[in-house]
Amino acid sequence: FSVLCSAILSSYLLGERLNLLGKLGCLLSLVGSTVMVIHAPEDEEVTTLEEMTSKLKEPGFLAYAAILLALCFLLIFCLAPRYGQSNILIYLAICSVIGAFSVSSVKGLGIAIKGFFAGQPVLQNPLTWILVITLVASITTQINYLNKSLDIFNTSLVFPIYYVLFTTIVITTSIILFKEWVTMTVVDIIGTVCGFLTIILGVFLLHAFKDMDISFGNLPQVLQNEQPAPVTRDDKNILIEVDNSSIAPEDKPKVFMLCT
Repeated sequence: FSVLCSAILSSYLLGERLNLLGKLGCLLSLVGSTVMVIHAPEDEEVTTLEEMTSKLKEPGFLAYAAILLALCFLLIFCLAPRYGQSNILIYLAICSVIGAFSVSSVKGLGIAIKGFFAGQPVLQNPLTWILVITLVASITTQINYLNKSLDIFNTSLVFPIYYVLFTTIVITTSIILFKEWVTMTVVDIIGTVCGFLTIILGVFLLHAFKDMDISFGNLPQVLQNEQPAPVTRDDKNILIEVDNSSIAPEDKPKVFMLCT
């Protein structure tokens, strides 16, 4: 509900305009994300830090993490200085990519906290401190670039797009880290794809028509096709056009204007 709440509160408290299609886009983004979560596979049970370490060391996740880090550095050092002030996706993409590391860190720290209360020596495990440092760095980066995006762009646009990108990255990371795609059925695959397409449609409605003044009150006038009024020209305009034309037809008489 953060997408709907931020859109509504920004309209009333910050004076930002959210038209009918924007509200529909927020709703579709929320519905699509919910469908993706419903059809997402269950997490593989990981109860100890040793199991978490083995998951993090797998070649597939290491390659995925390296790609995310390279993409994050590209966005921060190359694209953000050039296009961050004009493109809403730059800062939000940085927050979403970094979110993959924050969610994975939270998952590991949750296991460490449960092990700590169970009497396990989790503080002596290096993975615990690596996860703490990763979580602090990722959350700090997310807050920094999210605030930059909110300072420049409309709040009702920032939160839905960020929510969609963040949810997609997190689900992808969870699938790769815990091998959840192995247990997915055909119905879950179709549901996940349909949810993702619904999210895309919602974001398109929210972003493409944000400058249009569309509401329930003026909807009939917006849908009505207005015919342009015919342009009438008097004799003076016709004479000026003939006089200013560079090539005059040979079969028509020339007209000269005498001014006194």
